[in-house]
Amino acid sequence: MKGLTAKEEEVMGFFWDKGPLFVKEILAFYADPKPHFNTLSTIVRGLEEKGYVAHKAYGNTYQYYPLVTREAFSKGTLRRVIGKYFNNSYLGVVSSLVKEEDISLDELKALIAEVEKGRAAE
Repeated sequence: MKGLTAKEEEVMGFFWDKGPLFVKEILAFYADPKPHFNTLSTIVRGLEEKGYVAHKAYGNTYQYYPLVTREAFSKGTLRRVIGKYFNNSYLGVVSSLVKEEDISLDELKALIAEVEKGRAAE
């Protein structure tokens, strides 16, 4: 699945939070100055081309709905980051988090305990 630009991800957030939407409804979520309708429409069509949304036609207008869940997007994004920056090494990710002190040793121990508990339940 292709990655998203910041603007595309922002628009997907509206779909994930609100469900099916018309472009004019998405426009209402923006503060002033709002993006132009055509700009927003182009972003949504791009999301459709990438396989993130689909539409249902109502006369001359389309209501778009998400095809990809927030969870599936998050997992895919995490996999891409780990592949691109950590050579597909989850150990490398955790090691980096510990080295940069983004996760403490106590949090790491708690994470290990949680994983072990989950595996014992299987």
